[in-house]
Formats: sequence, structure tokens, C-alpha cells
Amino acid sequence: MIFDLFDKLRAAGIFYWHEVEQFCDAFFVKSKSNAAIANICKPAVERWNIRYKSAAAAYKQAKDMFERTKRTDDAVLIANAENSFKECKQEKDALDIFKKDLGTFVRFYEFMSQIVDYDDKELEKLSLYARNLRPMLRESIEEEDDIDLSNVVMSHYRLSKIRQQDIRLKEDSPDYELQPGDGLGSAKPKDKKEEYLSQIVSRLNELFITDELTEADMVNYAYTVMDKVKENSVVMDQLANNTAEQAMLGDFPKAIDDAILDSSDAHQNQMMQLLSDPNKNAQFARVVFDMLSRFKGQLNG
Repeated sequence: MIFDLFDKLRAAGIFYWHEVEQFCDAFFVKSKSNAAIANICKPAVERWNIRYKSAAAAYKQAKDMFERTKRTDDAVLIANAENSFKECKQEKDALDIFKKDLGTFVRFYEFMSQIVDYDDKELEKLSLYARNLRPMLRESIEEEDDIDLSNVVMSHYRLSKIRQQDIRLKEDSPDYELQPGDGLGSAKPKDKKEEYLSQIVSRLNELFITDELTEADMVNYAYTVMDKVKENSVVMDQLANNTAEQAMLGDFPKAIDDAILDSSDAHQNQMMQLLSDPNKNAQFARVVFDMLSRFKGQLNG
């Protein structure tokens, strides 16, 4: 599996092997600079960026065309547009998966090389190169507002003990044997709805102290507040007819407070956190606002 993934990464055409060799030679020079190391990765980063931007643009254009042709009721046009849309999506997904495969290769090789003596310098070189290349590949996220984090300061952090266990292998245990790795290089693009929900859960995990809250608690509470806000026709009109910045300055913040106060006892934990911390309140309001914006887009569609 290591060698299969090695071949898959090289066949992608994002980097050339002489760049990997050049990177490794420079990396082990004592007087090396981080800038010089990063510059060696730049050609691969530029190739990936150019292909990603082109694929993203083609994907958006094909998607718009597909949506337009669906309204024509012409079966041939719709089929052709759908095929074009799928091809563009596959190209974009392939670049996302390339980035994931870089991380998979590094993690799996570094673990397995402690057990197996591969005696292969090329695997070691690609592992070193891939570990440095992957963070430089930054895919653009469509329809995402720019967020100014210049004034954000970490005030505190919390460490929680999740569990404790004995990880020593015992021969008399039924689980004595190690389970082999599988699925290397078989990453698949995320489902759009699942990815959206995952982002919401991630944002709520950062927002709340979650010791006594499940993901369902947090998501359901966000939907409860969102549904309550949707009952406010004034706020919904403001959201539909203004930019995000303008709508956030209208009646939306007060509607959030009213919805929080009207929420059920099942969400008492979160309610107290929100009402006692204006910063958390503002962050939570933004989460709900984004969810409502998505709802507005579905209505317009």
C-alpha cells in the first residue's frame, strides 16, 4: 500500500522527482533557511494552485450551466450538461484528494517505517517532501466571508481527560494481533451536506464547553434558535434584502436573544453560557446567521 500510494502521488503530475531530490539536499544543509526550503516547493504549489483555480472555475461554470439546462426540459441538453458537470467535479475532487493523500502517505509511512525496514531512500525523501508540501496547498472555499482575526486573543484553554487505557499488547488477550491498515489513497470527496454539518459541529465545539453536551445537543439547539428566529418576519425580510453586514446590524441580534430566552429547558446549559458571555453570544449568533443564509439560498433556488 505504501508503494501504491507513492506511485499514485508521483503520477498526479503536481511535483517532479528532481524537485524532491533538491528539497531533501537543501533540507539537510545545516545553514539552510526556511525561506529557501519553501521556495523549492513553490513550483509544485503553483501547479496545484493553477489547476485548482481552473478546476474550481470550470466546476462553477458547469454547475451554473447544468442548473440552467434543467429548466429547459430538454433531455439531451440536460444529459450533456450533467456529464460536463460531473467531469469538472471529478477534476476538482482529484486535487482535493491529492492533498489528503500527501498526509496519508506521511502518517502511514512514518508509522510503518518503525516496524518495517523498507530500505528505500525514495520513500523517505517523498515523506519529507510531502510533509512540507501539504500545508502549502490551500484550497479556496466558495461563498465564505472573510473574517478579521487581527484582534482575536486567546484568553484561556482547557485540558480534558477523555479516557485512560492500557495500550500494551498481551498475548492472552483476544485483541493481541494488530489490525492491518487499509484504504490508503482511497479518499473520496465529502458529501456537501455532510461537510456543511461537520463545519457547524466544529464551530459549536469551539464555542461551547462540551463536557456534558453531545453533538446532537449542540446542533439541535442551533436549529431550535434558528427556527425561532425564522418566525420573526421582520428579521427574515432584513436578511433577504440586505448584505450580511447590514443584516447583522438590524434586528437580528435582539431576535437571537429572544430566541435563546424562549428555548426549552433541555438547552439550559448552553443558554447560560451564551447569556453570561457576550463574546460567545456574538459567535453563536454568527453560526445561526450563516445557517439562515443557507436557508435563504435554498428558498431563492
